Amino acid sequence: MPSLLHFSHLPGLWGPGLAAALFYGAVAALVLLGVRDVLFLYEENRCSMTYMYEYPEYLKIKLPKKISRRFPAYELYLYGEGNYAEENKNLILTGIPVLFLPGNAGSYKQVRSLGSIALRKAEDIDFKYHFNFFTVSFNEELVALYGGSLQRQTRFVHECIKVILKLYKDQEFAPSSVAIVGHSMGGLVARALPTLKNFKPEFINLLITQATPHVAPVMPLDKYLTDFYTAVNNHWILKAQDVRNLTTLSVAGGFRDYQVRSGLAFLPRLSQHSRALFVVVKYIFKLCKELILATIRAFFDLIDETTKQITEDPKMRMLVLNHHFVRHPAKFFEEDPETLTELKGTLIWMKIKSSKWTYTVYNESDGKYFMFPLSNHRNTYSHVHCQNSMLVRKYLLSIVTLKLQEYPSLSDLVVYVPAINGNKFTLDCEFFKEDSRMVQLPVTHLFSFGRYNALLLQNLKTAFVGRKTSIYRLHIPWSHEDSITVSKVPSFTEISAKLHIAQPENDSTVAVLNIYSSSDCQYEVTIKTSFSQVLGQVIRFHGVSLPVYVVSNILLAYGGQISALISTGHCSDFVPALTRAAKPYKVDPFVNVVKFLLGFNWFKDIWNVLFLPELDAVLLNKQDMWFPLVSLILFLFGTGIAYWGGILFSSSLRLLSSLWLSLTRPSGLPKDSKLMTPRRAFMAILLVFVSCTTCGAFAILIIYLHYIPLRIQTSLFTFMGHNTVYFLFTMSPEKTVKNSIDNVVNSLKIHITIINLLTWIVLLCLPSLIYWFKNLRYNIRLDPDPCRTMAIILVSTLGILMNSSTTKVKSSKLSKIAAQLPLPLSVAVVAFGPMHLYRVPYFVICSLLLHVLCCIV
Repeated sequence: MPSLLHFSHLPGLWGPGLAAALFYGAVAALVLLGVRDVLFLYEENRCSMTYMYEYPEYLKIKLPKKISRRFPAYELYLYGEGNYAEENKNLILTGIPVLFLPGNAGSYKQVRSLGSIALRKAEDIDFKYHFNFFTVSFNEELVALYGGSLQRQTRFVHECIKVILKLYKDQEFAPSSVAIVGHSMGGLVARALPTLKNFKPEFINLLITQATPHVAPVMPLDKYLTDFYTAVNNHWILKAQDVRNLTTLSVAGGFRDYQVRSGLAFLPRLSQHSRALFVVVKYIFKLCKELILATIRAFFDLIDETTKQITEDPKMRMLVLNHHFVRHPAKFFEEDPETLTELKGTLIWMKIKSSKWTYTVYNESDGKYFMFPLSNHRNTYSHVHCQNSMLVRKYLLSIVTLKLQEYPSLSDLVVYVPAINGNKFTLDCEFFKEDSRMVQLPVTHLFSFGRYNALLLQNLKTAFVGRKTSIYRLHIPWSHEDSITVSKVPSFTEISAKLHIAQPENDSTVAVLNIYSSSDCQYEVTIKTSFSQVLGQVIRFHGVSLPVYVVSNILLAYGGQISALISTGHCSDFVPALTRAAKPYKVDPFVNVVKFLLGFNWFKDIWNVLFLPELDAVLLNKQDMWFPLVSLILFLFGTGIAYWGGILFSSSLRLLSSLWLSLTRPSGLPKDSKLMTPRRAFMAILLVFVSCTTCGAFAILIIYLHYIPLRIQTSLFTFMGHNTVYFLFTMSPEKTVKNSIDNVVNSLKIHITIINLLTWIVLLCLPSLIYWFKNLRYNIRLDPDPCRTMAIILVSTLGILMNSSTTKVKSSKLSKIAAQLPLPLSVAVVAFGPMHLYRVPYFVICSLLLHVLCCIV
């Protein structure tokens, strides 16, 4: 008969344990506060959506059989509506071709907004010019998370461009190039076209990307993704001549776009490539009406009346794009605007000689001209500023500020006030000296060790108390990310100066807050640091790296458990082990020292001789995103996540164990203590076969799901009461019973940590599994597979490890090495993982392989 042994199990929730819980509870709260700022605290969405006037139709373009066989999952469509769609069914096209490329999990139907508004504009001008919008279906692939299909998509787009141009070959004004609009990763695919061997640069002369991460992937989850980025960006730098005639506009979505941080959409300033423009559109979310209208106006302004196609003049293309996306006056571009204007009519003329003047009228039937002689003011003042109280659009006042020095031949300034019917109208004009209106204030530096780093995290709050409508413009000179705020009658306005792009090291300019207010307006400006938004910036810029720091902490705890097992004979619980072992000084100083030494050529030569990859901290520094305190913050965040994740995971496992015990009622401890049985060997071989023929991530998921219940069955027979664990075992001598219990408890604790590590491996491999599952109907084998090698190693390792016990580890000759190895691996994870998440599982596998060797040797 089996007997039941009872003993108390009291985790350290009091004393040091309580202090740790409170500390890591506070750390977790800070993480949540930063996440809240990223996901919920952003500017109001003033964007209105587009509407279609007729039912949209997507005409599938028949591709050559050779192309269809090479790319069975991809398709090419032509967008149309109503009569226009009917006329184009025979594919006799006379317009200007534009190709839309959807992004990560994007649909080809997203072209509707562009195509519909372009069609309405063409109807307004009686189809003097019109655009044919083509769109590609990439089967809504998750290319932001799996890079194995990016090269395939690029080759397909190349074939589509050739097919599109052939449709126009017999037309009078046949195009020689295609304009491309790429959304998200579609923009990166378009930028990759020049890297193809047979691609002709003249195939595209205009590229507009929307929310495309050009600098680096949002989540570097596999080597194919990072290699693709490296190839594209290096090509644009080293072979800039291939894109010298290509004009590129990158539009970022601002803080509302929490998926693609705007800094990633920045196009690098290339020494030989001045045809690139980067702007941040503050009030957009995905594709909205204002962005679409600006894009379509730009397209029509880019048409060359001679060729009936988009102009081949790169300078003209840049002028038009600057007009619509930097100046954004919501009107069409004029290449040579009239410099002479005739002031017609017999209106009243009034000469104004004062330097400060206000004109208010409630109802004026006739207009007036007000003339300001400039000769009286040039020696005293540097600028003249005028603004009226009539709102333009919904939220902007009409404002003009002129620098007198830039208009030396101008004798008078004339302001025209039209007839006002029943509306109150106020016009303020004032001459002023710029130096007297400028105040330079120091900005508080929180968590900062440098100019650009401070601006990266700095948040500026400004309060205004005024009695008239005023406008406040925050100007960031090193990037087009200015923000405009309107404040009406007595109000308190807050402006957050969160940057999308850090200030370059060689840039000495400063952010400027322009206040446009009435001369009798009273206001107070307060500058302070917002701690919650600083945390939000840390999460926004570095949140993707958090898994690296979580795994680094778990590895430290894992090494601490093995050390305790060797020294005391008992393995610590995960949470106490984490609290003792997870210290930032064990990891961060090594990374910072190596980064410092890499600044010396002799050390860099040694580094290269050892074939070591570039330190991720160096890569982050090149993007102006690195300083030591950020790494410390992320390490503490990772410790907090690992701490509460460990508690949640242990509790869940014990709950499952109690459920399993109540359902199965086992009669005793399992008697099979062999590391490898024929059944598990067959299972391992089968999963290796699965990983080679289907998907490596699928095999990893299977072995993970097999590992958890097996550990429940072989290591733990529990029924949880209040801090009490019951073990069921077969009647044995007392000493044998105690040894058996100790072995089971120690094995359970170490395996809980191993399962914790495996959970993060599964999460990092999950995107390729999802991609494989979505494309299963086209190919049962994922090719290329970023997880195949990892799966083969991991399946073989876990096949042995899942039935291992701590008894063999304690007596192993390699036990001390196994206890010490997790520390350098933890350092390596932080050194090489933040910009290459796919490397993290391999460092974990190294520690597990040594654990297996301890069970054998």
